[in-house]
Amino acid sequence: MAQRSVQIIGYLALSCLMLVTAWAFYGLGSLAEGRLSWTVFTDPYIHRILGFSLKQAALSATIAVLLALPVARALYYLPELVGKSTFLALCLLCFVLPTLVLITGLVALLGSSGWLTPYLGKSWSLYGMQGILLAHLFLNSPFAIRAFYLQLQALPASSWLLARQLKLSSWQQWTLLEWPQLRARLLTVWVFIFVLCFNSFAVVLSLGGGPQATTLEVAIYQALKYDFNIPEALSLAWLQLLIAGSLYLLMTRFGSSGWLSADTAKLQFLPIPPRWQARLHQLSYYLAWVVLLLPLLALIPNLLQINAERFSKLTIMKPLLTTLSLGVTAAGLAVLLALLILSPIRKARLEYQTRKQWLLDGLANHHLVMPAMVLSVGLYVWCLKHLNLETWGMAFVVLVNTLGLVPFAIQQLKPRLFQFDDQYQHLAQQLKLNTLIYWHVLLPWLARDLQAAFLLCLLLAMGDVAIFSIFANDSWISLPWLIYSYAGSYRIVEASVLSFLFLLICAVLVFWLEKIKNQ
Repeated sequence: MAQRSVQIIGYLALSCLMLVTAWAFYGLGSLAEGRLSWTVFTDPYIHRILGFSLKQAALSATIAVLLALPVARALYYLPELVGKSTFLALCLLCFVLPTLVLITGLVALLGSSGWLTPYLGKSWSLYGMQGILLAHLFLNSPFAIRAFYLQLQALPASSWLLARQLKLSSWQQWTLLEWPQLRARLLTVWVFIFVLCFNSFAVVLSLGGGPQATTLEVAIYQALKYDFNIPEALSLAWLQLLIAGSLYLLMTRFGSSGWLSADTAKLQFLPIPPRWQARLHQLSYYLAWVVLLLPLLALIPNLLQINAERFSKLTIMKPLLTTLSLGVTAAGLAVLLALLILSPIRKARLEYQTRKQWLLDGLANHHLVMPAMVLSVGLYVWCLKHLNLETWGMAFVVLVNTLGLVPFAIQQLKPRLFQFDDQYQHLAQQLKLNTLIYWHVLLPWLARDLQAAFLLCLLLAMGDVAIFSIFANDSWISLPWLIYSYAGSYRIVEASVLSFLFLLICAVLVFWLEKIKNQ
């Protein structure tokens, strides 16, 4: 009986996710009167936008994967590297870093008055394809590094002992041991990064530099915010969803990547690489440190340019409290929904209903590829007719953020819950535990993972720009949106100060998260 009630609540939670998605498309479709703009699919300008979207996402994913491989191998082969645990925490920080903090750092480093700009030649410009690729590489390469490193850790020591007995060369070790191990995650990581870059909004909006560097996500925003062309926006939304959704289905078909797992490396047998190879590993590792730190350190000189008078004019507390309150609420709701939705998924797994489990998992994670801009605008146009946005705008920011965070919370909680099922679910059924006692047993088991899921969702929610750009008004503003406002008006010093403050908050949360994961 206890399990049945939990299953019902889980299905209701999953139904709520699907209903909100349908609600958003109903909002768009009702205003468009069900019409799609078929000219979109024959418009050469849209073809260029689609081509650029695919090109920048493919390049970002490919380069990120290629650059991550040598760094991941360095972490694996040289376990005694100085600052290794801190570097892994830095990788997580870079992945969850609010996009506008990075953009402010890149502008300070490589913009028209940046540190390194004089050394890059007169033809250099941060805006356009090169700026988008740099930002995407900074945000996504750390994810790939962690994913590949943790995948290499799964190589058994017996394989290396056998390789030593057979006197395999470095190339043979790569082809026979490392590559087969990494190949299992390579496509998954590439597709995940591709989807993130394909749905990128803030990076392209800030660094695109004009119509020649526009993606579908930004085109949807422009069609709605400036042209108010609902049929065109709806058509672009379906096109984006079709492409991103197809790739997501491919990714789920071949599994997921445990990139957020703790560093579980133990003292085990590892081959000692030749001296030249060890030097290359060290070089790639320390270069990665430099690349990841430079945009963050570029914020510091601008801090020295602000005086007490300019600092006192910065309205920090209210946007900061708004950001924290929105983030905490959305993260808490996302973790709760994820916990409930995983109940029917776990049941399908225990009953070996593979297709049902795969279907439920896909439905639960569909907001990973659903454009946040589409959801936001769909709900926004519905609210224009039925609700007062001055009153309900913040609630919808929380709602759409929650939907986008649920997949991350699910991926964080799923392994631990599956472990509980394998070890104790049969015993729980034999004891016929009621609902209260069952959760009294389960929650302490999940305590560490619940904290980690909440912190991860909080970090992701605090950096939101796309959703906030639709529902925001002058009476309440978030810290990322204030940074965007300052940067957009060329007040880079003020934007750098707020970005550095935001960076410190995120760093504290990331190191707290890493501490929980390594307990």
